[in-house]
Amino acid sequence: MHKTIGEQLDIRFEFFDDSLSASMAVDARTHQPYGLLHGGASVVLAQTLGSMASHLCIDSSQFYCVGLEVNANHLRGLRSGRVTAVARAIHLGRTTHVWDIRLSGEDDKISCISRLTMAIVPLGKNGPALR
Repeated sequence: MHKTIGEQLDIRFEFFDDSLSASMAVDARTHQPYGLLHGGASVVLAQTLGSMASHLCIDSSQFYCVGLEVNANHLRGLRSGRVTAVARAIHLGRTTHVWDIRLSGEDDKISCISRLTMAIVPLGKNGPALR
């Protein structure tokens, strides 16, 4: 059985009243060649967190959500520890959700700012339609 990317990267969730948070290890699995957190790994954390946040906001018996667009501004490098992301809703519409996601290191300094747009899609008769 295959593990998800979240399991491979040890992404852990934490729930709050007004936000959702997730953290990920900064280690050999998530480093780029210079020993810094890979920008793509930061985007994986942001999209995983925002996807979970949207999933918690929908009726999953009628809809599913998929990433439509993600961007990220990488502000400072991280070499070790855990990076934590916090997602806050900017827009929760009928067909799209937009999330502001801030990543920071253990020193609480922001390392990356991401925005994620999720498409909210009606389920087909047999679940998500894969094309």
